[in-house]
Amino acid sequence: MINVMLAGGISMAVALLCTKPFIAFLVRRRYGQFIHDDLTHHHVKRGKPTMGGAVIIGSVFVGYFGSHALLVLLTSTGMLKVIHNGISLSALLVLFPLTGLGFVGFLDDHTKIRKERSLGLTGRQKLIGQTLVTIAFALAALLLTDANGQSPASTAISFVRDTGVDLAFAGPVVAVVLFIAWASVLIAGASNGVNITDGLDGLAPGASVMVFGAYTLISLWQYTQGCAVAPGPTCYEVGDALDLAVISCAIAGACFGFLWWNASPAEIIMGDTGSLSLGAALAGMAILTHTQLLLVVLGGLFVIVTASVIIQVVSFRLTGRRVFRIAPLHHHFEMVGWSEVTIVARFWIIAGLCATAGLALFYGDWAAGQ
Repeated sequence: MINVMLAGGISMAVALLCTKPFIAFLVRRRYGQFIHDDLTHHHVKRGKPTMGGAVIIGSVFVGYFGSHALLVLLTSTGMLKVIHNGISLSALLVLFPLTGLGFVGFLDDHTKIRKERSLGLTGRQKLIGQTLVTIAFALAALLLTDANGQSPASTAISFVRDTGVDLAFAGPVVAVVLFIAWASVLIAGASNGVNITDGLDGLAPGASVMVFGAYTLISLWQYTQGCAVAPGPTCYEVGDALDLAVISCAIAGACFGFLWWNASPAEIIMGDTGSLSLGAALAGMAILTHTQLLLVVLGGLFVIVTASVIIQVVSFRLTGRRVFRIAPLHHHFEMVGWSEVTIVARFWIIAGLCATAGLALFYGDWAAGQ
């Protein structure tokens, strides 16, 4: 538990203290955001520093590895008497899509800046990047094993825990292929969901704090109720659950610290560098905590906003009519007269309710088995 708090505190402090100098660096380099022409009410944000997601990613690394280093120091000097389990394979696997999709997002943001347009990489280029990162992550999560010989991921489809639907029914080779495809759906869906939601000051990072906070609690519960600690019918077969809580809290802390500078009126935008990386990390947490479908509930705000885009596109193609004035949903409410701060606050409430509902479902499953 101490390691979890250290990781969250360090990453939050680093993001809080380092974002301002990073903003000054971006201003000197003239790395500013370009706004889509349809969003005329957002033209005031044109030229605002972007790629702030780089600070979030860097803060996560410092928070995670710094917390482990500090814990080793404190225990070795006798200042703390706790068991330090060390850096885990599962946490490193979460860092991989966080960094990999962050790099794809960086290329997208850099392309927008270099070509001075609101569109960066093409859809195909983004898809290639997402696919390469996903394949590497999925293979490592399924085929590598920890010190106990346990793979971090499972071929079973999971909700609050693994269900009886197991991709291994098709044989080991096909199961790996199916798992890669399933992981691709989760990572692409989550990363694009956060990316679409990142349209108003503070909206996406604020909602991300809540979801990663929920995953911190879930991972801690899985650790305390793990089959090695509390064997029984409701125990969890999740490897490195405590360290998953550490990395999840580090990400939540980094988003929280960044939010100081990203809240309205934002001084910096996290860009695709941040939104794609956070979404990929969420999917990674869902896969490694064996709560894949629960992510739909925990990240309900991202699902709702993404669904608004899908509904708009389908309706226009089938009927020629638009359901919303403009998609995604938060921009629709801007068009009907809601202020940006009001939209963000109300959407944060929705995000909090979704995260709470997900936690209730998770705990309810455990309690029902007692």
